[in-house]
Amino acid sequence: MSHNTFGQLFRVTTWGESHGPAIGCVIDGCPPGIALAAADIQAALDLRKPGTSKYVTQRREPDAVKILSGVFEDDRTDGPRTTGTPISLMIDNVDQRSKDYSEIRDAFRPGHADFTYDAKYGLRDYRGGGRSSARETACRVAAGAVAQKILDHLYGRVAIRGCLIQIGKIRIDRERFDWEETRRNPFWSPDAVAAEEFEAALEKTRKTGSSLGAVVEIVASGVPAGLGAPIYGKLDADIAAAMMSINAVKGVEIGAGMRAAELTGEENADEIRMKRKKPQFLSNNAGGILGGLSSGQDIIARFAVKPTSSILTPRKTITRDGAETEIVTKGRHDPCVGVRAVPVGVAMMACVLADHALRHRGQCG
Repeated sequence: MSHNTFGQLFRVTTWGESHGPAIGCVIDGCPPGIALAAADIQAALDLRKPGTSKYVTQRREPDAVKILSGVFEDDRTDGPRTTGTPISLMIDNVDQRSKDYSEIRDAFRPGHADFTYDAKYGLRDYRGGGRSSARETACRVAAGAVAQKILDHLYGRVAIRGCLIQIGKIRIDRERFDWEETRRNPFWSPDAVAAEEFEAALEKTRKTGSSLGAVVEIVASGVPAGLGAPIYGKLDADIAAAMMSINAVKGVEIGAGMRAAELTGEENADEIRMKRKKPQFLSNNAGGILGGLSSGQDIIARFAVKPTSSILTPRKTITRDGAETEIVTKGRHDPCVGVRAVPVGVAMMACVLADHALRHRGQCG
């Protein structure tokens, strides 16, 4: 299986399966001399790990990360620092229940990658989906924590935040938007009223064994102007690719996104004035990116996450031998996988920005 690596100068290769002994990643391209301890990475992983509420999978994984290489500490350094060599991270799997999947070893789950993996490789790891499982995203979150350290090292504080702005047909009210509220409810909702509506909807969905989709918004603040590259190295293109690579994501937009088609040229244009001798944009329909380059405004991306495909309602399918049958997916699954996708989106934004920051430094100094 190829294509397990993303990034150009900041390169991340993830490895491992959902029900294997461990998962992890190797990060190449991290500059030397950056303070990095396991606790820095663990803080990010704790935001994503399963079993934190009844609205996510009840698989109990501590997601305790180990740094195996690329960091060194002695009496000349103020704590552990990166050496410039590959950083290898490992997370043990401790709560696998592979028997939950024994009944589906020869049948393809609708909505999952079972059929396509089998069609491509001639075999598949049916235990939780193997590499196609959302379990792999823990590696991305770990890499994102390292990427965030690079951004802070280069630019001071670059704030990357995420929130859940829609579950099913329920949307937040922008008039009540509050970033602090995202830490006060289990749904990353910036709207306290919507969070209560999310809870009611997911409680009903969870009890019926079904699932709902969601829309996640990621905002990066403090990114300098000029990151990205014209034509084939556009920052927004790489962000879109990174978000689309997350499990269950089916759509991505930057700034006004699809709504831009409804705007006139006058409405869409982000006018510019000077304020304190610096350019001041009067709106941000572009989502902080113009011509593939960051404008210095907040970079705003949203992605749509489909409903979790693992549901208890019988669904029509076929076996590997071509026999028609029905399937019920048992096990521990998220009623809305979008909830745990928020920190994954934050991590992917950090990885793309760190990669482009290093590429910009390499070309422009």
